[in-house]
Amino acid sequence: MSFIPYGRQEISEIDIQAVVDVLRSDFLTQGPTVPTFEQTISDYCGAKYAVAVNSATSALHIACLALGVGEGDIVWTSPITFVASANCALYCGASIDFVDINPRTYNLSIEQLQHKLEQAKKNNRLPKVVIPVHLCGQPCEMKQIHQLSLEFGFKIIEDASHAIGGKYRGESIGNCRYSDITIFSFHPVKIITTAEGGVATTNQAELAAKMELLRSHGITRDPMQMTHDSDGAWYYQQIALGYNYRMTDMQAALGISQMQRLDEFVQRRHKLAQRYNELLDHLPLILPWQHTDSYSGLHLYVIRLQLSAIKLTHREVFDALRQQGIGVNLHYIPVHTQPYYQTMGFESGDFPESERYYQEAISLPMFSAMTDEQQERVCSILTKILQA
Repeated sequence: MSFIPYGRQEISEIDIQAVVDVLRSDFLTQGPTVPTFEQTISDYCGAKYAVAVNSATSALHIACLALGVGEGDIVWTSPITFVASANCALYCGASIDFVDINPRTYNLSIEQLQHKLEQAKKNNRLPKVVIPVHLCGQPCEMKQIHQLSLEFGFKIIEDASHAIGGKYRGESIGNCRYSDITIFSFHPVKIITTAEGGVATTNQAELAAKMELLRSHGITRDPMQMTHDSDGAWYYQQIALGYNYRMTDMQAALGISQMQRLDEFVQRRHKLAQRYNELLDHLPLILPWQHTDSYSGLHLYVIRLQLSAIKLTHREVFDALRQQGIGVNLHYIPVHTQPYYQTMGFESGDFPESERYYQEAISLPMFSAMTDEQQERVCSILTKILQA
């Protein structure tokens, strides 16, 4: 019995050759391929700048730093995300808080955000940055979030780790029309991959320059940024405390090659999602709902069990699928329930919609190379489990 993973990379011979070409070149890192990849991303998304780094986590970190997040500041995000969306604020010495999710989209709730902002304004505890997470690839309601940012004075980082290739209101996610910075992830289970890697897009030259500086130790060779004239061609200055967050040219080469098939990958995911909707419609499940303003990247296909209508528990369904070779997963455990975050005072019950979601959600296999036969097997096994 073959195992069907919940996600996996699709690597072609052209991808492999692109990496081999870099391996045979003069530059394995800090060469010309990373800037080419950055230009490919910015052109696709319609953003002025793209800054490539070694992971989306690193991109989130330097995005927060570029926006001046530090001690005494507060950052808000969704509880239903990977921990990196919250950890990035803590790396900067800031504190973190959460906004509960919309029960239909599973993204940050606009109503909850507005209510929390109104309360925070009264208490003089407004966030410096809000990080909406485009869960599963479906964009958040960014126009409304942007309007609230103008009213309450916060900056916006879109965590679009799941969402490259998607659109919001007919435009590419990543164009930063409604945000300061957008973050993408290129981990192997994502829509395209650079093995590991991430990118931050922005339309603000100052933010791009700060992130470029921070990804490479805070070092510059630009005479215009130096405190005095250069000592010679070898000279550089460290003008900030940065990190070694650089992407290699090998990773960038893979990314450039993968970008040529991005739209094809997303179209296939949409076909798979449509088939899931048809094949699972008769079961006691809540299937994914898509907002009319969105064209999802469909990184994930999440079902929610109607537990009152089935005999098994959430865990029993999950375990039964795994035992039959279906590599389901759960995205995500609410961040505020993690032990590390509970030491900060967060408690179960703080964000009830997120906790209800966690008790019912299962991510089914979804990847562009998934065959119709594999999908039919997933649905057949799930049907037998739920109807037992």
